Formats: sequence, structure tokens, C-alpha cells
Amino acid sequence: MPKIEFSAMPSSARVWVFGAAAPIVGAARDSLMDAVDAHLTQWAAHGTPLMGARDWRDDQFLAVAVDEAATGASGCSIDGLFRVLTRLEQQLGTSMVDGGSVYWRDANGRVQSSDRATFKSMAAAGAVRPDTPVFDTMVETVGDWRERFEREAGVSWHARLAGM
Repeated sequence: MPKIEFSAMPSSARVWVFGAAAPIVGAARDSLMDAVDAHLTQWAAHGTPLMGARDWRDDQFLAVAVDEAATGASGCSIDGLFRVLTRLEQQLGTSMVDGGSVYWRDANGRVQSSDRATFKSMAAAGAVRPDTPVFDTMVETVGDWRERFEREAGVSWHARLAGM
């Protein structure tokens, strides 16, 4: 099934967000997008094609969505997506599926990433404040990706992590 445009996904569609530890640009980005697009065109759950789409932000964030109102994703189909991204990590030179990283914008507007302990230390030192833009890679729907993926740390789960 051909992939559809992310903008056509309903707000209720399920989404998985993958953050790259370092920016992915140029030929590496093109390779990543080509591989994801190829996967989406054949993505299926128990033989039934999935209505999938992807979005790319800030050279570091990949969102892959499936409209589960049409067909629900199975554990095997989700695992397949993770396998595709895991295989690409070495070629890309950065991790995408570790899930333990925290992302925020620094004072210059660049996306930064670290482990949770480092993020907490940075907040204690004042380098990360309640008004610091952070990225919530744990959003679960396309609507959340569109509306609250990037927001201030003080109104996100990041505030609890940082003790704000």
C-alpha cells in the first residue's frame, strides 16, 4: 500500500517518535527517508496493509504513524519498523531507537540530547529552565505530535525529571 502524506493522518492515529542522537542531514537523511518510505509501502499487520505515514522535524525527529481506525498495528509489524531503524543506525552514525534520551533546544535554538541524569544535572545548574523548549518523544497520537511534541519544560513531564 502506498504511504500517505502525514498531513492526511487523523489526529487520533497512533504515532511512534524516534529521536536521533545527532542531526541527520544530506545523503544520510535521504537514505533514512527512502528506507522508511520503502518500509511503509509494504507495512502490514498479519497480511493486512497498514495506512502509514512519516514526518521529519529538526533533522533529528522521525514520527511514524498508523491509522489504527483502518487497521491496527500488531506487535510483529511494530517490531519490523524498529528492525528497519536499528539496521540503519550504523550507516547513519547515530542511534535512533534507544528511547532513553532527552531532547531540548539550547539557547541558540539547536536541538541537544543527553541521558536523563545529565539533563537533570543541567537543570540543577540552571542550563535547562522551565521555559526551555523540550521534545516529548513519548507522545502517542498524531494530534499530540502536532500540538505538544515541542513545548516548555515546565509544562511537560521533563519538569518532574528535572525537579522543577
